[in-house]
Amino acid sequence: MSRALIVLDGLGDRADPASGRPTPLESARTPNLDRIAGRGSLGQVVVVAPGVAPESDAGALALLGIDPRTESPGRGVLEALGAGLDLRPGDIALRLNFATSDGTGRIVDSRVGRSLTSSDGAVLARALTEADLLAPQGVQAEVRSTVGHRGVLRLRPVSGPPLSAAISNSDPFYEKVGGAGQARPGSEPRIRSVQPLDGSAAARRSAELVDRFVAGAPGILAGAAVNARRARAGQPIANTVLVRAAGAVPEGPFRGFRDRTGLAGAAVTEMPVERGIARWLGLRDLFVGPMGPDKGSALAERARMVAEALRTDAFVYVHLKGPDEPGHDGDFDRKRDIIEGLDRAFFGPFLETFDASKDRIAVTADHATPCALKAHSDDPVPLLLFGAGIGRSDSTADRALPKFGEAACRAGAIGTCPGARVLPLLLS
Repeated sequence: MSRALIVLDGLGDRADPASGRPTPLESARTPNLDRIAGRGSLGQVVVVAPGVAPESDAGALALLGIDPRTESPGRGVLEALGAGLDLRPGDIALRLNFATSDGTGRIVDSRVGRSLTSSDGAVLARALTEADLLAPQGVQAEVRSTVGHRGVLRLRPVSGPPLSAAISNSDPFYEKVGGAGQARPGSEPRIRSVQPLDGSAAARRSAELVDRFVAGAPGILAGAAVNARRARAGQPIANTVLVRAAGAVPEGPFRGFRDRTGLAGAAVTEMPVERGIARWLGLRDLFVGPMGPDKGSALAERARMVAEALRTDAFVYVHLKGPDEPGHDGDFDRKRDIIEGLDRAFFGPFLETFDASKDRIAVTADHATPCALKAHSDDPVPLLLFGAGIGRSDSTADRALPKFGEAACRAGAIGTCPGARVLPLLLS
């Protein structure tokens, strides 16, 4: 038996009782997911813990059986691994966003209007790296651009003691809890001063260095030709940076996916952080990168890759980005349309070749991104199990086939389970 864990980023949402409007998933036409929901079993997942609105890396790790609060090396490390940026003991790495500020530290747009190209991001990253803003402090600051407004900041001490990842975020929209990141609801959109999270001299020094870098970045970005061109075109400019989720190379041995489960596996991923998770866990890396304009063909290719991996690997981790971005943008219709595209162009061709008599899949999400919040939340997310050994054990078995969505999953026979329970359910 081979198994696939298919994670649809930010899939979960909230219905609106006042208007009677269901969630984007419940509103979407999803005949393929509905069909297997009627033949499988449903439930819902509290991904990390009640009250925790996880970042994507924390949610994915939890679904893979790893407690992100105690075992994660930090999103910065995972982003660096995904971007091919090497880390040594003593380095720290942080997730970086190029962002738009009003010049006083207030954030106008934390993603530069989602219109910064990856090539322009690479130009800005090189400018910050070449500026060597922390050279007087004996630290090399390298920025690596990844996708669009996203990047990684690596701080490497050239002289002096090692750095510490026990520091807070400058990004006001997320907070660090242990090794995990979570959304910070209702936060004032203003760059935060980075604070040490323990009493060590290394943490104090690291917080001061990151603050110094964040304060120096706007002066470098202001002179970039990329921003001059964007300003002339009436586009938001990338005139500041936000950093979060500092991490460092863990000390001591680490148990990868095979050591934990006895299974070798592969990972089909689109974004650097999920690729970093795959590399960290020792899963075979089948990175495909973000989708281009022809999303139908891209999803069909992903379906083909997953089906092929199931023929050679005992386990396949699949992470598809789609629903998360329109959730952040509060765009209900686009989120619904993206879910319909996933059902049509990914699940349609995938299920044509899927052998439910010998293989098994779980379909779920790493977190909810409700359109009404425009942010991650701690809402439970849908869970569907289908395939070998999974009968129609759902509580809806005596009624019409369920529409795959939040309401049907709440009534499902699996009930409400923690994220750590998903992998055992899939593998059992």
